[in-house]
Amino acid sequence: MGISEVFRDGVLPSLAPGVPGGRAAIPGRAGSGGDRLGQTRVDGIMASQQNDLPALPRTFRFTTQGIAPVSRVRLWESHNAKALISLDIRTIDESPLHAAEVNLQFPSLRLAQVQGTAQIVERSESFIRQNPTDVVAIFFALAGDAFFYHRGGHESLKPGQAIMYDADLPFMRGFAEGLHELVLTVPRPLFRELSGGTALNRPVRFDFGTGAGPQAQQLARMIRAALASEQPADDVEDTVLELFRSVASGGIAGSDAGYLAAAKGYIERHLGDPALSTAEVSAAVGISERQLGRAFAAAGLTPGRYVLGLRLDHGRALLASPAAEGLGVGEIAARVGFLSQNYFARTFKERFNATPLQTRKAARAGVPLE
Repeated sequence: MGISEVFRDGVLPSLAPGVPGGRAAIPGRAGSGGDRLGQTRVDGIMASQQNDLPALPRTFRFTTQGIAPVSRVRLWESHNAKALISLDIRTIDESPLHAAEVNLQFPSLRLAQVQGTAQIVERSESFIRQNPTDVVAIFFALAGDAFFYHRGGHESLKPGQAIMYDADLPFMRGFAEGLHELVLTVPRPLFRELSGGTALNRPVRFDFGTGAGPQAQQLARMIRAALASEQPADDVEDTVLELFRSVASGGIAGSDAGYLAAAKGYIERHLGDPALSTAEVSAAVGISERQLGRAFAAAGLTPGRYVLGLRLDHGRALLASPAAEGLGVGEIAARVGFLSQNYFARTFKERFNATPLQTRKAARAGVPLE
């Protein structure tokens, strides 16, 4: 379930697999409100903050849907304090706050996709003294313009841009038209290691949208995909760290694993181009063809075999998709980057032990792909 569905419907999957009711504690500040004992909606039930409940699991969600408007800001702050970063949050006008968040926690990293109506979030000097985090935060704007005030001035942020800053330095962020963003937090000691000792005294803004470097693009894509997945791959944290290493160091401290992830992302986005070459991929990633080959070899692959395998996988998925029912085998071959239908059919049969037409027929009969 994506964040848009959570935000719209207020439907929350179980927060703690294996725990009856999927209950999870969300801390709150003392005070009165429309909710009983500071309760918040979790998986369709009301979970009391005063109960002794299990810690939040790796993947969980929060929405203000179903919470009394008078208590939404307080519980929104409470959720972020537990799941991401402690923030002093206020709305811009008297309209009720609407907000939703999908969170994914790893041993070192925290990821989130956040959506909400107009609001201002702040970490002042006094607030930081009471709520230190010891993390560097990276905010990836997906929609809506935002401002970012800090000691040295202010920055504006548009969709496709990200800003990286030490969360224990004062800042204020504003979203006049609402926000939709990805967030990544990295412990400060780990950030220093990954960035080559960089002191983050001022915010660093960088692009991750169309035209940005492949490492930054793939970093945002991986974060978003991990948050959308019911079962993120085991290597997500390691791959995100390697991509972040390259971004945080300005491309100076890239690793083979980071280059490999960026190359795979670039290949995925250009798979339908029959002229896609090793030279193009290596140039896009910013390394030599030899270094690219070495990065693939470390994973037991070659660039050429990886591209061929990915094209065959995508072709097979299209053959089995009802949405591509009207496409002929030749059209599907072309869509995934094959110049020759015959070559597509031959390599397809070698890979899957079935012809494209047999695969399509099996899919129509409801036979699942193996």
